Amino acid sequence: MNLRCDLHTHTIASGHAYGTIKENMDAAYEKGLEAYGFSDHAPALDGGPVDLYFVNFRVIPREYKGMRIFAGVEANIMDYHGNLDIKGKVYERVDYVIASLHTLCIAPGSKEQNMAAYIGAMSNPYVKIIGHPDDSRYPVDYDELAKQAARHKVALELNNSSLHPESVRQGARENVLTMLQKCKQYGAYILCGTDAHIWTDIGEFAAAREVLKEANFPEELVLNTDVNKLKYVINDNKYVKW
Repeated sequence: MNLRCDLHTHTIASGHAYGTIKENMDAAYEKGLEAYGFSDHAPALDGGPVDLYFVNFRVIPREYKGMRIFAGVEANIMDYHGNLDIKGKVYERVDYVIASLHTLCIAPGSKEQNMAAYIGAMSNPYVKIIGHPDDSRYPVDYDELAKQAARHKVALELNNSSLHPESVRQGARENVLTMLQKCKQYGAYILCGTDAHIWTDIGEFAAAREVLKEANFPEELVLNTDVNKLKYVINDNKYVKW
């Protein structure tokens, strides 16, 4: 499966990543990607940039060497109602919002609490991607998660970094395989993301491809295979031209 796009990546602005936007764009171009997106952590995560960083995204070119560029944010889900740590103009200036649970921002809850957090985030009209919902520390009902993702027209992320042997996330491979089967059942879309924190990892989807193959997951439900399919997760604003 040819994965042509990578939207979950981080720059030095996240505080614990190691590449500039230009270094990342160059790496994405050299990997042959047709679209590259950077999604730095929102302010509640230690070291994350302030709101003004995202509000100024109007200056970011949306094309580089013929490659589409998207400027997003990985927002933190802050409570079991699904409220995020971004507000106001940030929503208007970013091209897409990934909503994720991070232990530095919210303690793992019960299965019911974690599901309420995800469903609450999905109810936000700007949220089109749920980031790495694969960590056993945050147990969820994958049947209901896939059903709600399809209902809210939100993509669930297949996070390549979660599948790394040294990932802090627990039980990711087993959870991802379960999630993929439920996504097939309900027609929920998957977006593969590398979660790259250094430019060398951008566009490296080997582990994600392996589980997609193992799950016999249909290509039509993977958004990375065609740049135009990204319209499913890109918010309408005046900075994005299709």
